[in-house]
Amino acid sequence: MITIDFNFLNIKPGYQILDMGCGEGRHTASAQEQEKVFCVGADMDHNTLLTAREKIKLHKAFITGRGSKWSLATADITNLAFKTDGFDVVICSEVMEHIHEQEKALSELTRVLKPTGTLAITVPRFWPEKICWLLSDDYCNANQGHVRIYEKSEIISKVEQKGLRFIKSHYAHSLHSPFWWLKCLVGPDRTDSFAVNLYHRFLVWDLMKKPFITKFLEKLLNPLMGKSLVLYFKFLYPESHT
Repeated sequence: MITIDFNFLNIKPGYQILDMGCGEGRHTASAQEQEKVFCVGADMDHNTLLTAREKIKLHKAFITGRGSKWSLATADITNLAFKTDGFDVVICSEVMEHIHEQEKALSELTRVLKPTGTLAITVPRFWPEKICWLLSDDYCNANQGHVRIYEKSEIISKVEQKGLRFIKSHYAHSLHSPFWWLKCLVGPDRTDSFAVNLYHRFLVWDLMKKPFITKFLEKLLNPLMGKSLVLYFKFLYPESHT
């Protein structure tokens, strides 16, 4: 399930990419489809990185002739060990809603980004996320806990305060919004709900088969009920970021 639009990033051979908060490596794996890039997948959870390693290896086995490389690293988003101006693209997907020290996190994401680089951030969209919070008190504690809900204008302002300018936004994963509402309604930790399990099977089927009809429906519904807000930024004055 890829949230970032790699086509918009205009990735070129030789690019260095950071997938911060990579989880099980979905964007790190997708980066391997680009020509001759190096992507670092970073996350705080070592066990999650072990899962990511196997999934990326499997994905890589089906890609030929790309010449791209990858690595995984345990990292704290508020105190990154990467060098300043080290990456052409920094991806941070579905992470910021978990971070208490958001100012430190944003400072680090911008510090490691090259002056001409692109920062791509995704967070849960405000109103679908708000419904989840209203339906379940336990939802905020699921999946390592959500500590805030971002309004679009708020997160844009937070990033622009770090010297970047907002370029573009779009929404993604509209078919996932009802799944999470249903999951919250029955209880986010329940595994015995027939309706939730059936919907999950549908989402897995959609992910694997990618039929035209669901691609069309998701594209149609994303502006209305997309689960994720996707934002892209570049430095306002690249020459001054040294």
